[in-house]
Amino acid sequence: MTSTVHDVLAERRHQLILRALRSGGPAAVTDLSEQLGVSPATIRRDLVKLEEDGLLTRVHGGAVVDEGDQPFAEVAEVRVPEKDAIAVCAAAMIEDGQSVLLDIGTTAFRLARQLHGRRLTVITSNLVVYEELADDEGIELVLLGGMVRREYRSLVGFLTEDNLRQLHADWLFLGTSGVRPGGQVMDTTVVEVPVKRAMIKAGDKVVLLADAAKFPGTGMAKVCGPEDLDVVVTNAPVNAATRSSLEEAGVEVVVAGKVQA
Repeated sequence: MTSTVHDVLAERRHQLILRALRSGGPAAVTDLSEQLGVSPATIRRDLVKLEEDGLLTRVHGGAVVDEGDQPFAEVAEVRVPEKDAIAVCAAAMIEDGQSVLLDIGTTAFRLARQLHGRRLTVITSNLVVYEELADDEGIELVLLGGMVRREYRSLVGFLTEDNLRQLHADWLFLGTSGVRPGGQVMDTTVVEVPVKRAMIKAGDKVVLLADAAKFPGTGMAKVCGPEDLDVVVTNAPVNAATRSSLEEAGVEVVVAGKVQA
């Protein structure tokens, strides 16, 4: 009974912390402690749990919440060397003549830049990938239909999903907002999730592209579990709990050119 009450109180406190952060309220541990009437140590434990759940990011002395997707142009400028290292590893997996399905996101765009001069079929809902490869005559380019998300340069909706049900690809390279310690792949934008799930069904081999910041990253919507992945490509060793979950599901983890699991 005591444990149940404690869990309810903690959940309520977590809700109040997130509400305070989203409303532009106090982000410092001391401010949150005073507002909620609990010790700074309790707040710090709460922030650790909420970060593990992908609901906020801890910063020095406090925390911030993710307010949703940033515009593509802004995200494209972040962690470029890390994304390029992942892209090089991923491109090396693909053989000429194969079909490749590229998800939305900036890491998939960096991968597209590695595919110039190859003889491939590339299928995508990523408008920036389309623009990158449109003039490469060696690549058969298939642009999925759908509603345009202008800020994030992607196509979504039932038309995109219907298109994917009619297609098959040798490889899917999937992006993510975050990966939970249990290996669950998450996304911040609910409208993208059905498209990602349809992509998983259309891909023979599913490769998750995730730089170190995606462990645990952010995201409230589950895309898939580790059992739906074949490979994870990252730029740094993942934490022990996540690595164990991926290993148990038979997922190969590739870190900057070397195999970790």
